[in-house]
Amino acid sequence: MPLIMAVVLSKLSSNSFTGVPPKQLGLWFISIASTAVFFPLFSILLMKPLGFITSYHMPTARERTIPLMVTMIFYFWVSHVFNSIPDVTVALILKVLLLGNFWGVVVLFLINIFTKVSMHTAAAGGMVGILIVLMIMSPVDMVIPFFIALVIAGIIGTARLILGAHQRGDVWLGYIVGIVVQLAAYIYMK
Repeated sequence: MPLIMAVVLSKLSSNSFTGVPPKQLGLWFISIASTAVFFPLFSILLMKPLGFITSYHMPTARERTIPLMVTMIFYFWVSHVFNSIPDVTVALILKVLLLGNFWGVVVLFLINIFTKVSMHTAAAGGMVGILIVLMIMSPVDMVIPFFIALVIAGIIGTARLILGAHQRGDVWLGYIVGIVVQLAAYIYMK
């Protein structure tokens, strides 16, 4: 989700990315893809053969502990790298997105101790949350992208319930976590 939303934000808020050469933007996307997608995915793929998890579905909250810790490390790294770049270079919205994603994984890790919260709806909530932040920051009308994000988030939550992967409360908790961490990241970065 961080990579998809970074690309979407670069299109929706192109004025935030003015002055960034296309080659540099492409390198940022490659950096986000490798750190927030490839390395966590590769690590999780190694966990089953090594016996850290019994299934890639991770049916219990306990099995999610180590994958969440690994993901937390990589999300921290990408957030730290982008937040260390001078403000004039990286758009605030991208820094908020990456920090919010890191905080989201931390909160999911902590909640996971007590219940199997839906990480899918937390990601969808983060998508809605970052669009709320963009609506606050941008003079451009973001109502249509916001409603599209709400529909996508609704489909994700409905799918998790239909599959029986989560209880209704775990799905709603995921949405709340995703939205709140993005808003908190914006308040912190502002």
